[in-house]
Amino acid sequence: MAIKFLDVFSRPVSPLAKMLSATAALFLTVVISLPARAEPFGIVGFGDSLMAGYELGAGEGFTDRLEAVLRERGHNVSVANAGVSGDTTSGGLSRLDWSVPEGTDLVILELGANDMLRGVDPASTEKNLEEIITRLKARKIGILLVGMYAAPNLGSDYQKAFNAIYPRLAEKYDLPLVPFFLEGVAGNASLQLADGMHPNAEGIDLMVKNVLPKVEPLIQGEKPNM
Repeated sequence: MAIKFLDVFSRPVSPLAKMLSATAALFLTVVISLPARAEPFGIVGFGDSLMAGYELGAGEGFTDRLEAVLRERGHNVSVANAGVSGDTTSGGLSRLDWSVPEGTDLVILELGANDMLRGVDPASTEKNLEEIITRLKARKIGILLVGMYAAPNLGSDYQKAFNAIYPRLAEKYDLPLVPFFLEGVAGNASLQLADGMHPNAEGIDLMVKNVLPKVEPLIQGEKPNM
């Protein structure tokens, strides 16, 4: 005999079925109410001693302070330190692949100061930086380019050639640029270590403050003001 459609729903429901139904409903409620567990926005600070935190204490380096400040401002981020004291653009290029892991969202690219101090041909510095940029772009990794200015004692010709590297690359590859990483720190003894070159903890805090307007929009998927 054919069973009428309504007969199926009119039959008594067993206690076991009721219990299973209630358990399933509870499970769905818990799952739906759980907050999303998004992975942190992964940033790598890729540079030299200025990035590495030369002679600074634990938690005082640029990457540590940047992560702390960004988290204080409500951003779910992790900032890895891939700075190597004394590194040049050629050294950075040679270690790029293993220094910037898969899953990185943004690289803060800060190299060139040691090229300048060694009097490396600016054309060579630019070529290395350009190769780093193109390789990161091929991996779909965002880039914040951080610049440096040449020391006056290297002569006006060298200064002009070196200082033009970062704005030119930023324009060519449409990158946000921090023109001078040591803005407000260079030449200010109260913000420097005894060597007169590297920032102290207070100098790092100013550097982080200077970089924030460029970093925050990138975390939010926006393009910062150039």
